[in-house]
Amino acid sequence: MEPPRDEKKRFFGQRWEANQRPASGIWAERRRLAAAMRLVVERLTSSDAPADELRAAAERLEQYAEHLATHPRRRRYEGFAESALAEGGGHFDYSPLIGRSNPLAPPIDVREEEGRVHGEVVFGSAYEGPPGCVHGGYVAAAFDEVLGYAQSLTGAPGMTGRLEVVYRSPTPLHTRLRFEAWVESVAGRKITARGTLHAGERLCAEAMGLFVSIKPGTFERLVQERRGRGDDPTS
Repeated sequence: MEPPRDEKKRFFGQRWEANQRPASGIWAERRRLAAAMRLVVERLTSSDAPADELRAAAERLEQYAEHLATHPRRRRYEGFAESALAEGGGHFDYSPLIGRSNPLAPPIDVREEEGRVHGEVVFGSAYEGPPGCVHGGYVAAAFDEVLGYAQSLTGAPGMTGRLEVVYRSPTPLHTRLRFEAWVESVAGRKITARGTLHAGERLCAEAMGLFVSIKPGTFERLVQERRGRGDDPTS
């Protein structure tokens, strides 16, 4: 069953909560562990540590990974109503772009001002493509996330149908980068959003995203298909 429009808007609005809400208890510790793992990845990509030290560290990490596997797997994807009433968007805290509980995320900080989305991020060495520069694939993924925030402001958000990125200049690592995104047009179920990426005053890239508002049952169908593949933690 398709969730009501207001319910769907609230569900996607939980992205903002996940990004802005201060964590406490178990969520604070998840974020702390993810930040520590992020730091390990950053240091590993630039360290010349000796083999015996790397071996010992790998063994400790492997042991902890085995220990984590002994705990029950938590719900990550829930229905619209359940997620709204329960953890209030906690699953977005595992996003690979904004999720502070996901060690893969840079993460991107986002906020909304006067109908526009502003994002800030610093990409470390783990995201390097050309020497000293962010890999273009990560730039595209970040645009997908930031434009997705912008289109969610329409109240009828959807999924990415097309993403076009124009790279204007190299995007530097270890530099505070600024994204800006806005909705350009809405035509039926099609939402067009545009955005820019700057390093200081220098334009690094521009993007256009076409998003298609979700049809009835699409989200629930994706959850069920995931369970059918046997890789859903709730099954």
